[in-house]
Amino acid sequence: MEIKVLRNILEANEAIAAENRRQFDQHNLYVVNILASPGAGKTSLLERTLEGLQGELAMAVIEGDIAGRIDAERIGRHGVPVLQINTGGTCHLDANMIRRALGEMALEGLDLLFIENVGNLVCPAEFVLGEDAKVTVWSVAEGDDKAEKYPRVFLESQALVINKTDLLSLTDFDLERARRSALAVNPRLAIFTLSCRTGEGLAGWLAWLRAQVKRQAGTTY
Repeated sequence: MEIKVLRNILEANEAIAAENRRQFDQHNLYVVNILASPGAGKTSLLERTLEGLQGELAMAVIEGDIAGRIDAERIGRHGVPVLQINTGGTCHLDANMIRRALGEMALEGLDLLFIENVGNLVCPAEFVLGEDAKVTVWSVAEGDDKAEKYPRVFLESQALVINKTDLLSLTDFDLERARRSALAVNPRLAIFTLSCRTGEGLAGWLAWLRAQVKRQAGTTY
C-alpha cells in the first residue's frame, strides 16, 4: 500500500512538473535545481555564481527552506529576483510548490533560474520540478563516501560541484576517490571542484552554465 501511495504521489508530481517545463520552454529559460546536504555551500555557490554571471545573463532564484528567510535575504543582496518557499517541515520541494511560485514570478526576459532545494540528499532526488538539470553540491567537510551512501541523487544529477576545496588539507577527503565513486554511479556527470571562499575553480562551473544557457536558447559558440 505504501509503495502504491508513493507511486501515485510521484506520478502526480511528474504531471505538474511537465506543466512547469512547458512554461520554462516557452521562455527559453534554463532551470537548475541545486541539491545538497545542509551546510554544503549551496547558497554560497549561488552567490558566487550570481556575481560571476552578472551583466551577462538575466537570473532569478527560488529559495527552498523548511523555515526562515536567511538564504533569500543573502541572495536578494545581489540584485536578482528571489522568491522564498518555506515547506513547513517537508524535506524537499515538489513541482506543485514551484508551480505556485511561478505564479508570483515574472519569467519574461530571464535566461537562468536557480532553485535551491531544501538541504537533504534523499527526498529531493525523487521529485522532479520541471528543471533542465539537477546539480549536487558536495562539501569536502562531509567525507568522501557520499556517492556510495546516497547514489540516487548522483544518478539523477547532470553536474556535481565538489565545494570547499580550500579545506582539503584539513580533512581526510580523498578527491580522486570521490570522483571515481560519483562517476561509477553516473558516468555522464560533469564534475567541478572549487572553493566558494577563494574562488578557485569557479571559472569551469561558470563556463558550463553559460554553455547550457546558450544551448537552451539554440545558439552555439
